[in-house]
Amino acid sequence: MKNSLRKFLVYNLWPMAFGLLLLGCVTTEYNVGTGKQDVYFYSTESEVAMGQNIAKKIYQEFKLSNSPDDIERLNRIANKITDVLDRRELSYYFYIIEEDQEGKSQVNAFSLPGGYSYIFSGLLDILDNDDQLAFILAHEVGHIVSRHHMKRLQAAMGYNLLTVASTAAGTSSEFRNGLSFALFQILAGYSREDEFNADELAVKYCKLAGFDPAAGIEVLEKLYEESKKTIRSLSYFRTHPYPAQRIRHIKEALQLPLNVDDYINF
Repeated sequence: MKNSLRKFLVYNLWPMAFGLLLLGCVTTEYNVGTGKQDVYFYSTESEVAMGQNIAKKIYQEFKLSNSPDDIERLNRIANKITDVLDRRELSYYFYIIEEDQEGKSQVNAFSLPGGYSYIFSGLLDILDNDDQLAFILAHEVGHIVSRHHMKRLQAAMGYNLLTVASTAAGTSSEFRNGLSFALFQILAGYSREDEFNADELAVKYCKLAGFDPAAGIEVLEKLYEESKKTIRSLSYFRTHPYPAQRIRHIKEALQLPLNVDDYINF
């Protein structure tokens, strides 16, 4: 698998990147979330357009919550988080999902390129307080700030599919397949480095917004305990891996003491 991926990169992405460079389509920009210079094949406008297109797909295929109390709570906390974000050129939107495209409730959360974040009611219902919800939202928004989605999609899809999925909504099979593949890649999860970065930003944003960032540790511990009650692991851990390592990383960011459990990869 690794050899196949390497060949794909060599024979497809690198020639494509070189061609885009000649055309002036490749830009190097400072990433406010990671503090590094990153190479992009797309503009912020394309990122927003892709997010809008995938959000429309989710609206059509997922059942969104219309609970006024839950929506008010979500937006009240989310507004405090978005007020302190480093990435200011985007508008941010938050939604609660009751059921996925298979009619199932999940204990999960995810975000999309361009400013869209979602939390399943199954996860919202087990959170004890606003601090825990704030950490979840800040973590998901952290992925948007650091452009983790687009970096992942850029590597997986290449320029052509990215362009298709970022165009005005259409009905062609190529457009639908591009959106489906993009959503699949997003729901498949992130690298360990991306998760750590999103947690670091969540700690930062929770502090600035007046929430307790240590609630992130409580959330991960709670989710791990919930996962032991069922035969199948929680969907959250399928898309947000390394709970023990993430807990240790959050503790290190908060300069909290570590214990033996923090070094066990549960």
